[in-house]
Amino acid sequence: MHQPTADLRIRATTTLPVPAALEAELPLDDAGAARVAQGRREIAAIMAGRDDRLLVIVGPCSIHDPDAALEYARLLQAEAAAHAGELLVAMRVYFEKPRTVVGWKGLINDPDLDGTFAIGKGLRLARQLMTGVIAVGLPVATEFLDTVLGQYYADLVSWGAIGARTVESQVHRELASGLSMPVGFKNRTDGDVQVAVDAIRSARHAHWFPSLARDGTPACMATTGNEDTHLVLRGGTRGPNFGAAEVAAAAALLRQNSLPPHVMVDCSHANSGKEAGRQAAVAADLAGRIAAGERAVAAVMLESNLEGGAQDYRTRPLIRGRSVTDACLSWADTRPLLGQWAAAVARRRRADG
Repeated sequence: MHQPTADLRIRATTTLPVPAALEAELPLDDAGAARVAQGRREIAAIMAGRDDRLLVIVGPCSIHDPDAALEYARLLQAEAAAHAGELLVAMRVYFEKPRTVVGWKGLINDPDLDGTFAIGKGLRLARQLMTGVIAVGLPVATEFLDTVLGQYYADLVSWGAIGARTVESQVHRELASGLSMPVGFKNRTDGDVQVAVDAIRSARHAHWFPSLARDGTPACMATTGNEDTHLVLRGGTRGPNFGAAEVAAAAALLRQNSLPPHVMVDCSHANSGKEAGRQAAVAADLAGRIAAGERAVAAVMLESNLEGGAQDYRTRPLIRGRSVTDACLSWADTRPLLGQWAAAVARRRRADG
């Protein structure tokens, strides 16, 4: 018998349901499908400049408690309805967290936060929560980190992100070219914007790439290209990039590459110096510029939760509604910012006559 050469470092293998089976188990109803499609159309129109509302992606840095997330969704939906004329609000529903070295990788990877890695359970919880958020009446926004897991819930997503760590990845650009929703590409972790513009251009082209079909069959996917791709400014190690000069430079770069000159600004990450409370100052700065006529900023993002701050995921008992990854703004501090942005859009409209 020859010496084994495969799977030498694989300790265990657990079977997962195929995406189509999980979809059948937790289906999206007709009303929900209509909401997803409407969210995608409206987001695409805002990022292309055809709709003058402001897109707001807001919610927890990561989801670890689905019940608390649904409570947050209900609060958010009430504000979204109140400001629907000026804002299109989508909830940030992130299940995967990239780690610089190691750490909790998100609800799908480790839903019990105890190192048991019950990924099958995590996938069910993720799909169940997304359908719940849609039923509340909100579009869902998420990041696509693992290139396979999205098959389990991409039909529920109205806005997708490719993160700062994966923006240079060819497989993520190929994935985005076949996704059915608008996709934002974040600038690289050092703040480089050109890389994200290159990614946007790549994702707008057709690609062929290997993946798993929704029935679990290995397949080669042929995409049409995704014209609803755009830039997300999140700052970097070089410093923040939410300022007027940086936004103008990014819009100019987009024009040079024959792309719509509209960006999303992430108020968290390096734009707030990774200090949750400073998101409010970034938001206020953006609101002032929008009120004064700023057009390049078509969308904003906030990391927000029921309770402000963060806690270690290994703490017991956990404080309900507080992040176990990056620190977030509290809901009490988030709500006024939505009002500021809505007022800014209304003032810009009045100035336009």
